[in-house]
Amino acid sequence: MNVALRKSMTVAEFLAWEERQELRYEFDGIRPVAMTGGTYAHDAIAVALSAALSNRLRGKPCRPHGPNLKIETTGKIRYPDAFVSCGSYRPGDKLGRDPVVIFEVLSESSEQTDLIFKNEEYEALPSMRRYVVLQQDRIGGMMFERVNDDWIGHILRADAVLHMPEIGIELPIAEFYERVDFSAAEPPGEPA
Repeated sequence: MNVALRKSMTVAEFLAWEERQELRYEFDGIRPVAMTGGTYAHDAIAVALSAALSNRLRGKPCRPHGPNLKIETTGKIRYPDAFVSCGSYRPGDKLGRDPVVIFEVLSESSEQTDLIFKNEEYEALPSMRRYVVLQQDRIGGMMFERVNDDWIGHILRADAVLHMPEIGIELPIAEFYERVDFSAAEPPGEPA
């Protein structure tokens, strides 16, 4: 979930301004956008994703990051739920470089941004090979991958396995949802 503030600035102005803030903000290319709290499902999926990436990438050259390390896209600053990069970092680095795979967990407030705007931004990054967008209200999502000069989208169903040769691992997406009990959720359209 995010809330836009009304102040136009540059990336450099944003980075200097953000250093003085208590909350975390993304930068949409014009102004800061506050990153507000999420749901249990979003958190459970993101934590499971982080654990799965950490376990499978242990001892490999690529490393998982997020959600506290930001990346710069096309004049914007984003905080993906998770991303993988294969470069080296210094302990004080605050900006991730050369993401190879990026993961976002959808929420109602960020769906359009994640599926359209961030998708275009991430596709424009030369290092990017794959962008995975996970739903939080059911097991599934979408994956976009670079195939030669094309950016191709795929629907991810509950039984999907993410084959990611660019980082040398495979992940069944159902693993990200193990701690989310969808049977306890209200049916869509029903009042709470």
